[in-house]
Amino acid sequence: MSENQNTTRRDALRKMIRSTGLFALGGLGWGAYVDKAKASELVLRPPGALAEQDFLNSCIKCGICVESCPYDTLIVAKPESHVPIGTPHFKPRAVPCYMCPDIPCAPPCPSGALDIDKLKKDGDETGDKLDINKSQMGLAVVDHESCIAFWGIQCDSCYRACPLMDEAISLKYERNERTGKHAFLKPVVNSKACTGCGLCEHACITEKAAIRILPRDLAMGKVGDHYIKGWDEEDEQRLQNIKDVKYQSTDEVPAEDYLNNWEDLIDE
Repeated sequence: MSENQNTTRRDALRKMIRSTGLFALGGLGWGAYVDKAKASELVLRPPGALAEQDFLNSCIKCGICVESCPYDTLIVAKPESHVPIGTPHFKPRAVPCYMCPDIPCAPPCPSGALDIDKLKKDGDETGDKLDINKSQMGLAVVDHESCIAFWGIQCDSCYRACPLMDEAISLKYERNERTGKHAFLKPVVNSKACTGCGLCEHACITEKAAIRILPRDLAMGKVGDHYIKGWDEEDEQRLQNIKDVKYQSTDEVPAEDYLNNWEDLIDE
């Protein structure tokens, strides 16, 4: 066998090993990206979006909603976005949702990932009219430490930018005890009215927005079914979610023995 043939075989083997290594490294990198993208909780979706996991299962990444947005609010996720590739999302600090009354991004969705039933106007018998105010893209959260309104410096940028002024964001007047002459004008967010459009975050004058839009699941707690507002009839609807609670039966234990059984309370 000639020396040239041996050299050719060695070069081919070397290239094959190198390609295999690069392929494996690429697979590891892609796997790490997918894990990180799936773990991202700070992604904001278009109006009418299903719950995040359902949205990811339904979205076919066609980009129609992105193309339908007249303000270029929606963007398609890229690998560096740390969001599942191809899915639509928006960053309100850069470009917020401008609350189009006809919601052009949602109806064209072919997969149902954007559910227009969630946006239908109440009282409309035809079911054709949509209400952008029913959107729940996220929830505005105010950082009291960096919001200058909480310092006593007059600022109502977020309040003025809110399309649902005095509904989603209102101003709370409080006396400034430090000066005795001025008043605090503190922004207060109503979670029931806030759509998560992000116009407030976009308008915030601080270097890093003191009011930010977060996914509602991340921004809000959950009371559970064991507490209820007895004075609120609407809140009683949550009782329908209460599951049967199993109690320990005491029928087979004499009452005095059951009530005075203190031995289990003492550590052995």
